[in-house]
Amino acid sequence: MPLKKKPAGCFLFRREAGAELSPARVRAFWLWNALTLFAAACGVTAVMLLLAPGGYRLAVFIGYFRHPLIFILNLLPVLLLMLLGWAASGRPWAAYLCGAVPAMALALGNYYKLAFRNDPVLFADLLILGEAGEMAGQYSLFIDWKIALALGCCLAGLIFIAFTVRVKPRGRTRALMAAAALAVIVLGARAYLGEGLYNASAVNLEYLNQWSATQQHISRGNMYPFLYSINEAFPSPDEGYDEDETAALLAQYTDADIPEGERVNIVGVMLEAFADFSDINGIEFAQDVYGVYHSLEAESYTGNLVTNIFAGGTVNTERAFLTGLAEQNNWRKAVNSYVWYLRSQGYEAWGDHPCYEWFYNRQNVNAYLGFESYRFVENYYDQFNDGVSMDDVFFPELTAEILERLGSDSPQFSFSVSYQGHGPYSGEECEWGETDDYIVNRGLDEESRNILANYLGSVMDTQERLARLVDELRECDEPVVLIVFGDHKPWLGNGNSVYEALGVNLDAGTEEGFYNYWSTRYLIWANDAAREALGFSFSGEGPDLSPCFLMGHLFDLLGWDGDAYNQAAAPIRAALPVIHDSGAVVTADGALELSPGEAERELAREFRYLEYYRSRNFAY
Repeated sequence: MPLKKKPAGCFLFRREAGAELSPARVRAFWLWNALTLFAAACGVTAVMLLLAPGGYRLAVFIGYFRHPLIFILNLLPVLLLMLLGWAASGRPWAAYLCGAVPAMALALGNYYKLAFRNDPVLFADLLILGEAGEMAGQYSLFIDWKIALALGCCLAGLIFIAFTVRVKPRGRTRALMAAAALAVIVLGARAYLGEGLYNASAVNLEYLNQWSATQQHISRGNMYPFLYSINEAFPSPDEGYDEDETAALLAQYTDADIPEGERVNIVGVMLEAFADFSDINGIEFAQDVYGVYHSLEAESYTGNLVTNIFAGGTVNTERAFLTGLAEQNNWRKAVNSYVWYLRSQGYEAWGDHPCYEWFYNRQNVNAYLGFESYRFVENYYDQFNDGVSMDDVFFPELTAEILERLGSDSPQFSFSVSYQGHGPYSGEECEWGETDDYIVNRGLDEESRNILANYLGSVMDTQERLARLVDELRECDEPVVLIVFGDHKPWLGNGNSVYEALGVNLDAGTEEGFYNYWSTRYLIWANDAAREALGFSFSGEGPDLSPCFLMGHLFDLLGWDGDAYNQAAAPIRAALPVIHDSGAVVTADGALELSPGEAERELAREFRYLEYYRSRNFAY
């Protein structure tokens, strides 16, 4: 293939103006270009993988090369992007940027998100880029040696390409390059999204925990698991799902009405990052930090809530509770939920969140879930702080709204989400008094002590304000049931540094570590009027529960059958009160099964079929 008359050659292939290169040198010239861009793609992939483990051990990075399939799966998208860029622009430096820029954007975003929230970047995050940017502004970005090295290597690669690879292919050659790249993308897409290839790459776990979804993601790099997460953004049913069979199963049940005398008011409050650390070994408390909460538990029905998230992802727990679905999407249309069911029974449905309406797209999604009204910063709370409100505003305003609405002729369903407790917590100073007011822990460095004390100070304040809400409801003549739970364990330092310094076991492959990592608490309290109406004491210890089963369990306590879905899920919920994303389950006798047997897996599959059908077939 002859070169154009005026190519910008490289230092290896100098020639006189107008002179033609020999066929052998032409082939060598194109081989040089191809191999250089291939090497560049390998280099970009390598530095991308340097950032992939976040704060985990450097041995994880080395493991990517010990398992070549992982490297290749992360390399191919970068290489194909470069090939498409070369075909589109004809310029090697532009081709390099087409692969390097998105790869490094993903790598850096993933690195920071792992540091701040121990959560990788997933494809679904692209659907909420605006709010992700807003939240990122709350954290202090940093440049460490890994980031500096990665950016330096990428810049060096660009300079090298710009000065040594400057040939511009002819139009027909560029068309063939584009066609080849697109063909590989089309043919490889199904494999990249398939479980077979994904499971085949699950080998780099020598220094990671197979029970952690985050670490499972990290074990495969960052570009490849990011692309695989398209499955989560656009879910498909589990293998064996049959729409007609599931519809027939649900058809065996009929939506049940709530008896008139049992339509008590329900108030739900999800507390941001609220967790009971009183039983965590390693914390030396300076006072009874959880005393108020334990007093509330003593007059309530309580248990462990086993979430699927850690230090972030609030809406996973929130929407699982409201829908009864373990799998959550950034909903774009009305979806079946307990909210819609309660509205069908004459309830008014509303709530508060003293943060912005765009956060997790709550303004739209809450309407899809069935809420008639919801108060956010924009339509209510900005009058107090010209922005996000903490519990000193949130709880009094919520309490006042509850008491006012209890005077309505309609029963009330209120579900609200606090913001106080949202990380990060300052490591520079204690904003709730003195660090020594909350912890002793002289062995911790000052930053860790301040982070932990700020979290515990927030927790103490939240408990006291929650207790005041309970006191107001205690005096009500109207029957009220209050359900309170935390959404996830809190962020405590980049890379879980405070947990590590405290010696907290976060190995989710052990029973202690599993509960330390995944569990919070739930509390169900009722005033005298509700206890009398329902004939239940609302006391004692309940089972461990998945968030998607918490509302259904509440219905069980209230004596309500609920809709057809709730009835169909009831026997599964009783047998497996926890069905975790890691594959673990908790059985009816309270036993945690990290590797459940076939009978348990079959029940879990049946639930997945039910929830998939419920998510696709709106009934209200």
